[in-house]
Amino acid sequence: MIVVSSYDIDRTHPVKTGGNKLKINRLLGATALLSLGVFCYGANVPASLAATPVDQLVLGTSLAQVLSLDPGQATEPGAATILANAYDRLVTTDNTDATKVLPQLAASWDIEPDAVVFHLRDAKFQSGNPVTADDVVWSFSRVLQMNQASASVLKQFGFSTENAASLISAVDPRTVRIGLPPQATATSLLYTLTGTTGSIVDKKTALAHETDGDHANGWLRVNSAGSGPFKLTRWSPNEMIMLERNDDYWGQKPAMRRVVMRHLPESQVQRLQLTKGDLDVGLALSAKDIMSFEGNKEFQIQQLPAGGFYALAMNCQNPYLSNPDVRRAIAWAIDYDGIAKSIMGPYGRVRQMPVPINFAGALPDPGYKLDVAKAKEYLAKAGYPDGFPLVLKTIAETPRVDLATALQASLGQVGIKVSIEQGNGSQIIAAHRGRQFDLLLPQTGNGLPTGIGALSDFAHNPDNSDKGNPGYFAWRSACDIPDINKLYEQAMGERDDARQVEMIKQLQQMIVDAAPAVLPMFERFTPIVVSARLQGFYGQGFRGTRFETVTKAE
Repeated sequence: MIVVSSYDIDRTHPVKTGGNKLKINRLLGATALLSLGVFCYGANVPASLAATPVDQLVLGTSLAQVLSLDPGQATEPGAATILANAYDRLVTTDNTDATKVLPQLAASWDIEPDAVVFHLRDAKFQSGNPVTADDVVWSFSRVLQMNQASASVLKQFGFSTENAASLISAVDPRTVRIGLPPQATATSLLYTLTGTTGSIVDKKTALAHETDGDHANGWLRVNSAGSGPFKLTRWSPNEMIMLERNDDYWGQKPAMRRVVMRHLPESQVQRLQLTKGDLDVGLALSAKDIMSFEGNKEFQIQQLPAGGFYALAMNCQNPYLSNPDVRRAIAWAIDYDGIAKSIMGPYGRVRQMPVPINFAGALPDPGYKLDVAKAKEYLAKAGYPDGFPLVLKTIAETPRVDLATALQASLGQVGIKVSIEQGNGSQIIAAHRGRQFDLLLPQTGNGLPTGIGALSDFAHNPDNSDKGNPGYFAWRSACDIPDINKLYEQAMGERDDARQVEMIKQLQQMIVDAAPAVLPMFERFTPIVVSARLQGFYGQGFRGTRFETVTKAE
């Protein structure tokens, strides 16, 4: 097994960048008012109080990518932490070792040759309804029936609406049997169920809010119906998300009465709010601001391995980008080392293969670097010696805006004239899912701490037609890769570890040889700053950070 919970990262200080004082002052005024609403919510707390209350956890983040809080729909990283606390899964992972699967709603499980059988503990949903095997079966069937982005996590292993009833069944009220399709293994299934797709929903409560056969999606987008340690009580898009303690939680009772996630996309605002004591955790700071906390005993810097990448998505529906030599030219026109030092810092390190270097089967990088002459040779070979214009779309948040600007400068040196379009999460994600872009900067993820999990966004696209699944990044780039997809699906179901590792190696080489339309550039980390007042805060990049273990000093 591969341990992915700790990495050695070469921390380099980024170049200094300027700031907009007027904009920051206005934001500080807005966030000060917001903090009054947060800290005085339901209590008479003096406005002059600087430190956050001892029973409240306040996090600064960007909520731009939080489009839905329905576990059957939400796959974006921003929603993972909310769902991890409002819902339980059958299984979870160790707080400090993502390769260790631990019980959650399932007290235990048995692995059979073609199935995993889960034995449920005695637990209740936030509504007071008991958690039953029927709820588990319905939750997974619902995901498949909705057939949105979350469904791709199950469908990649062979689950479908057609076989769900035969594979996922309630043996009795406390026992669930999940059969393994040919391309699934018990290990991959267990890892998958620790993520957001594995969230168990209160069937009775959800169906009471179903409208016109929407599987209660309209209600669950903005409400929670789980059995987790917290329940969703407020979501103001691009403002805040508030969770309240579930006092009837079946497990460890949280010390925090309330968790508030504040939308503070400006890194400098988060830094100032942390130093003032108005925030306990900063989740979306620039490399420059992260490094400002080094050596400060009042704070801890945690670097969470995401198992994914900052990638460059190239839409093969664009006539320029459909040419593999153009994609090769772009790969050789990027100043990877310069960007890593000046922009990425603790957010990422150079990695050009679609498997993190610490994972079993990871191959060395192909050696891309800024080589203007080689890039121009590929452009000339493709028939475009003078270059061409492209539009690069990106979510307006750290570090992707700076990354987009750096790519614009690098590609300009070889004649590719890039204009940048920034947008919020819903705008850019919709463009990505709708194939409405030339270039785009997505973050790939990984629900499995394995090479197969990491390869999913690069190697899986079973149907490249317009009717294909937009949950697959390769589909979004119109990347038709039948040979790669076939081997990937074989590797998913390979239950001999050694043979699977060899397939992982072969897949990486095939992707490089094909000039990938989803180009990995930087292995992704999520650096966060945590107040020293907190104990038991274990940042988790795979399944979302849980808060029931968090305590706070006076």
